[in-house]
Amino acid sequence: LLAAIFGVGYWWLVVRWKPPPSIFDDPVDDVLGYLAIDDFSQMPLEDRMAFLLEFSDRFRGMEQTDSAAMAAFLAGVSGPAREQMTQNARVLAKDILVDGAETYMNLPESERAAFMDEWTVKWMRMGGRLTDGEEDERTDEEMLTDMREDAREGEQDRDDRRSGFPTLTQTNAAGFLGFWQSEVEVAASPKEQGQILRFMVDLRKHFAQ
Repeated sequence: LLAAIFGVGYWWLVVRWKPPPSIFDDPVDDVLGYLAIDDFSQMPLEDRMAFLLEFSDRFRGMEQTDSAAMAAFLAGVSGPAREQMTQNARVLAKDILVDGAETYMNLPESERAAFMDEWTVKWMRMGGRLTDGEEDERTDEEMLTDMREDAREGEQDRDDRRSGFPTLTQTNAAGFLGFWQSEVEVAASPKEQGQILRFMVDLRKHFAQ
């Protein structure tokens, strides 16, 4: 039995699962190629985000040869590889939301507001690092204040619209989730969809109040 367990473990680690390449040492097409296989989605969420952060750092400092290699790789990605890359992005978005939703649902009511603030600031800062490579200079409270102002303005804008733009109410959650739901739901189980829906609706209400 012990030999069988070790055998399964060896098969999974060495044969089945391919570890991520070195962001700064391996060729850029090897790094990009990892984003187009299912192994990327098998990594823990924290490891995937670290991988993307390091890749974005390399992308910003990319030499001309790397830039040309990346353009050639992306131009050649098609069929199953392109779909897997898209699926990996869906799974990443789903896992980010599920991680927040599961934690939120397991908290007592008195701790949920603070968690929504903390979760939102965390992922806003992470998004800034990925896109700009720099930390947001605003304090947490400044970021939350801006978020609340944006949410209230968004609510007012939606109230002013006549048709074709669904309001973000609990009974019209599909409009509320928009792009997120249309992309994430295909990668989420029914239970995860329900958790995400509840979490996102409560987030919207929290920041719009």
